[in-house]
Amino acid sequence: MKNLLVSLVDLPAFEEIIDVRTPLEFADDHIPGAINAPVLSNEERVIVGTLYKQDPFAATKLGAGLVAKNIGVHLASTFKDKPQNWRPLIYCWRGGKRSGSMATWFNLIGWKARQLEGGYKAYRGQVLQLLETLPAASRFIVLAGHTGCGKTRLLHALAQNGAQTLDLEGLAKHRGSVLGSFPATSQPSQKSFDSLLIRHLAQFDPTRPVFVEAESKRVGQIQLPASLMLAIRAADCILVQARFEDRIRFLSDDYASLFDYPANFKTKLARLVETHGKVVLAHWNELIDAGQKAELFSELISKHYDPAYKRSSQSNYLRLADARPLLIDPSGDLNECARQLIVNLAA
Repeated sequence: MKNLLVSLVDLPAFEEIIDVRTPLEFADDHIPGAINAPVLSNEERVIVGTLYKQDPFAATKLGAGLVAKNIGVHLASTFKDKPQNWRPLIYCWRGGKRSGSMATWFNLIGWKARQLEGGYKAYRGQVLQLLETLPAASRFIVLAGHTGCGKTRLLHALAQNGAQTLDLEGLAKHRGSVLGSFPATSQPSQKSFDSLLIRHLAQFDPTRPVFVEAESKRVGQIQLPASLMLAIRAADCILVQARFEDRIRFLSDDYASLFDYPANFKTKLARLVETHGKVVLAHWNELIDAGQKAELFSELISKHYDPAYKRSSQSNYLRLADARPLLIDPSGDLNECARQLIVNLAA
């Protein structure tokens, strides 16, 4: 029904956005703020899709029955208390039969439901377009420096004191190093990360700087868009520094939970065997077993992180040589340090 179709620009006009795709599709990515009310379960979609290859008519008939049944379940539960003047927007993968069926039934009931033309595919296309253009609209300030120097601590302090910040590791749920996965947390899908990134970029005031940590083009399994890498690698830099003993302390605090799961910790370090050899890895495993945090992180800094830093894409940050140094002192007030940095950059 053409008169029920609306485009992405109409999203703000609706009280609720309903994603009728399967839970797996929804988990991979969805329009921000949408709720999931699937008209086919994960298993039902596979059954219908498999049958469609053999007999399209039979698959369509089966699918219609399943969709009708599931819409009825949602009407009796998820949407049972919605008022007559409720205005939902409904979408599926391409704006086809799944969302069209729910939109048609909702309008027959009396709700002013509409169907998103092009569905999630149209939204994903918009995200990809924005990924090409939005990074260039921000003026980034890059926090560069060796692993363990306190960059993330400073970034969080800047955010707490009113600065605009882009926490890529927070969005990616990964610290960006071989030990970087967050405890008991999986990374988002690439599509979901892209959606989160666009939401953050779109909120920035282009007249104010945006602080971001220096990153390689991958954060765990997440690929950062080329447009963002170009923008931050051409940005002004702050060279964050810390004394060697303070870096050991920072890493010991940040990665303390790894010692609670020694087998998993050793598995992570095992990825470095080609670089450092079996003898070094065996020694590091002994330090894990002995709970010797400071000794282990001292060796990781000197033998792995610092040499890797020299070889890394840090050299691709065009203005790193002119970066202003900033020493992070654990005994000092990091919030005051952040406030001073904000004032100095505004001067």
